[in-house]
Amino acid sequence: MEAIKLQAYVDQDGILRVQLPTEAQGLDCEVIVLYEPRRKMTPLEWYAFVNETYGSLADDPIERGPELPAPERDEIE
Repeated sequence: MEAIKLQAYVDQDGILRVQLPTEAQGLDCEVIVLYEPRRKMTPLEWYAFVNETYGSLADDPIERGPELPAPERDEIE
């Protein structure tokens, strides 16, 4: 049994399109669909979320590694 979590859109006809990995090609499968409608945040909720999470990585900042050398490219004629 394999589990796949994805976000999808159900169109106006109630049709949900799910694309499975090519490993499932040609197989008989039992499919279980659980759905949870996503709720859009209001601007006020988004503002509160940003304020709540702002600075959460201050003690463990994300560091950028050294820049890799640029690859050599063919000259344009």
